[in-house]
Amino acid sequence: MKSTKIYEGSHQWIMFGRDENKPNYIVDSNQYIVRTQKRCLLLDPGGFELFAPMMAAVLHHAPVEQITDLFASHQDPDVISSLSLWDQALTNAKLHAPEIWEGFLRHYGCESIEYVPIPDNGGTIKLDSLELQIIPAHYLHSSGNFHIYDPQAKILMSGDVGAALEAPGAPMFVDKFDAHTEKMRYFHQRWMPSNQAKRAWIERVRNLDIDILAPQHGRIFKGDDVKRFLDWFDALQVGIAV
Repeated sequence: MKSTKIYEGSHQWIMFGRDENKPNYIVDSNQYIVRTQKRCLLLDPGGFELFAPMMAAVLHHAPVEQITDLFASHQDPDVISSLSLWDQALTNAKLHAPEIWEGFLRHYGCESIEYVPIPDNGGTIKLDSLELQIIPAHYLHSSGNFHIYDPQAKILMSGDVGAALEAPGAPMFVDKFDAHTEKMRYFHQRWMPSNQAKRAWIERVRNLDIDILAPQHGRIFKGDDVKRFLDWFDALQVGIAV
């Protein structure tokens, strides 16, 4: 599994994904870690089938005892079905996940990891001196859904918002925005059920200073393409079954 640093300052953001060995019938996904001096947070650590390559890749950046936190944006298996394996591997970790999904996520297994439920209005995750903001993103596409904003790195990990489904080997960053929209359109129209929720999210994140928008699938948006994406998403009618 490939890893790429997308931010390096007082702490690091590292993206994992584009696993060349994954079967074609499994949707490719992006996983992220936030690494401070003594702690490591896994963001949407992935499905059961990704655990071994993901663990091996993460250990290149942090020893297992410093993996202290996991975050699940929502309940989907491509986000968190590896939980039972992380539960066995980690001895002192917390899972930050939507309160509404706790009873469902427990089905994946969570005996050693401490569950930290996120209320509907969000909250924060503190890693050493770094404070990350948990941004509500309900109904995009899950009814209980959150994103992570780092005000120091100016990164928004946006879960399924901004996702695109495309062939393996795609570039890391969006390079031709207009062409890229056709790789996002169906996904957003079919999987995002509420224009009202979409507009509330856009209004919320337009108030954030974002240099990088990092979705769970597909390419990362950077610089002016962040605003281009927000404008495109704002104008898109969602909740369309075709």
